Amino acid sequence: MTNEPVPAQAPPADGAGFVEWVRPHLPAMARLAARLAVGADRDDIVQEALTRAWIKRDQFDGTRGTASAWLLAITADQARKAVRRLRPVAELVEHDEAVARPDVEGQVDVNQALGTLSSRQRLAVDCFYFADLSIADTAAVMDCSEGTVKSTLSDARARLRSLLEVSE
Repeated sequence: MTNEPVPAQAPPADGAGFVEWVRPHLPAMARLAARLAVGADRDDIVQEALTRAWIKRDQFDGTRGTASAWLLAITADQARKAVRRLRPVAELVEHDEAVARPDVEGQVDVNQALGTLSSRQRLAVDCFYFADLSIADTAAVMDCSEGTVKSTLSDARARLRSLLEVSE
């Protein structure tokens, strides 16, 4: 007996089988799309990713990673494309002063801090913390080694700590 990992099952060639194959991964795809492409339509991004996955289903290689990692890598790519397509919206007419809401102020600070990370650090944080991917799956999405993911996450945490003045 060998300890080699069993390759992930390839996507079925029929439409109904493909739907069942991707169904468990849809929530993670939607979360990642929402995190990576703020302002774009999350559902459109997931739909584009599913279309690309269907077209490229014969390119899936279960020996190189999980179905989840493969689908999330396609989703991340589609999210990046959606962000590039976003155009600045015309300036909004000034309105009354916004009312401060203490319940969201902390979240805004975190979102602003996340926005200062490099795109690679944001992708690692989004995959690992917001899409709940493992280090291995995050590495597959980012197309890098697991060590690089760990290092990138460490750097991102250090940056966020300094920005948010969080002590360990």
